[in-house]
This record gives sequence, C-alpha cells and structure tokens, in this order.
Amino acid sequence: MRDRVIDVLNELGARVLQLLERLIVRASLVPTTPFLDPSTFPWVRTLEENWKTIRRELDDVLTYCDELPNFQDISTDQESITDDDRWKTFFFFGYGFKSDANCARCPDTTELLEQIPGMTTAFFSILSPRKHIPDHRGPYRGVLRYHLALMIPEPQEACRIRVGDEFRHWDEGRSLLFDDSYNHEAWNDSDGIRVVLFMDVVRPLKAPIKQLNEFVIRVISKSPYVGDAKKRHLDWERKFEELRSRR
Repeated sequence: MRDRVIDVLNELGARVLQLLERLIVRASLVPTTPFLDPSTFPWVRTLEENWKTIRRELDDVLTYCDELPNFQDISTDQESITDDDRWKTFFFFGYGFKSDANCARCPDTTELLEQIPGMTTAFFSILSPRKHIPDHRGPYRGVLRYHLALMIPEPQEACRIRVGDEFRHWDEGRSLLFDDSYNHEAWNDSDGIRVVLFMDVVRPLKAPIKQLNEFVIRVISKSPYVGDAKKRHLDWERKFEELRSRR
C-alpha cells in the first residue's frame, strides 16, 4: 500500500512539474539548448582545476566498487532504464540529504561540492564496460545536469552521450553541462570503467519564477520519492559498514 501511495504522489508531482516547465523555459537566464557552455557557472573552473584531487578520492572508493549500490537500488524510478549491476553510484548529496559517511570518505571532494551554489544532487556515476543507458528524459527542467569526467577509458570515442540530437564525448578533467529534460542516452562501449562526478544544479531564472523554482525544489526534497531514496541509501550504508567490519 505504501508503495502505491508513493507511486500516485510521484505521478501527480510529475504532472505539476510539466506545467511549471513552460514557465521555466520563458524565464531561463541561460540557453535552453541540449548542451550549454560549462563556463556558464564560475565554479566549473574550480572543479576542473581540482579534478585530480577528486580522482584520488574516487580511486579509493573504487577499491570496493562491487559493494557499491546500483542506481536503481537507491532511486527506484531508475528501474525503467537499468536493471543490472553495471551502473553503480556513490552518493554525497541528494535534495537536502547528505551522506555523512560517504562525505567523510571523500573530504576534499565534499569541501568542493559544498561551495557550489544551487547544487541539489551530487554523486560518482560509475558505468561498467559495455553498459548502455537507454533513451530517457529527466523529470524536471528547473535544474541542469553537470558531469566532470574523472575516469574515461580508451578509446575515448567508445564513451559518449547523446542529448537531443547532439553527441558529446567525455574528456578527463573536463566538464559537460546539459539539459536532461531533453531525451538522452549514454554508452560505455569500452572494456574499462567510466566515472563522472554527476551533479544537478539549479537553473538560473528570472524572478519570480526563480523563487517558484526554489519552492518546488524544497517540495521535492520533502517528497516520498526523496524520502524513500534516503532510506534506501541509509540501509546500504549500514550494510556496507557491517561488511567492512567483518573484513
């Protein structure tokens, strides 16, 4: 019964967000194209300058990659696009939730993330070899998606992303910024692991839509969807700590 209530509320919320997106498009202070110039945000330069620091902490995380949660284990709505164990996550933040344990494991990355205004979600997104994320659409245009490439196997062309009708490749230490409300998909057709620092950040908007968007994001942070994801993540943290203590 609880799962059904969550599904209904999520569906209702999605419909409301679709209506709001029309206002957001008109009020956007940045282009509404599939890809945007990463320099739109001044903090991008800071992340790129410190990408090797983030990469060192990622390398430590990857020593227990098999124990990391699958994306759909944390966010159940991802089950429509992934159902295996080849898309792993390592969450730092998610709509008001902070993973204290994961942040403690990556203190330098956490310090950098906490300086980013408008950051709503941040995690390491880890794609195993030959993993394809099929065509899908993000839930809300009030945020923009950002990737900092941390581990990109060769050949570089084997790792790519399509947003709308445009394709891009990741370059280690460089950024991609895009609007995930366009249909998009990603491939890792290599024999290695592809990892990006994945973030959602608030879209710059004119008033009063800016304030409305901020209100909607606060509502999302209190939604059953986020609450369920938080519970699932905390359950994983507890099991992970138990596993580590037995080693």
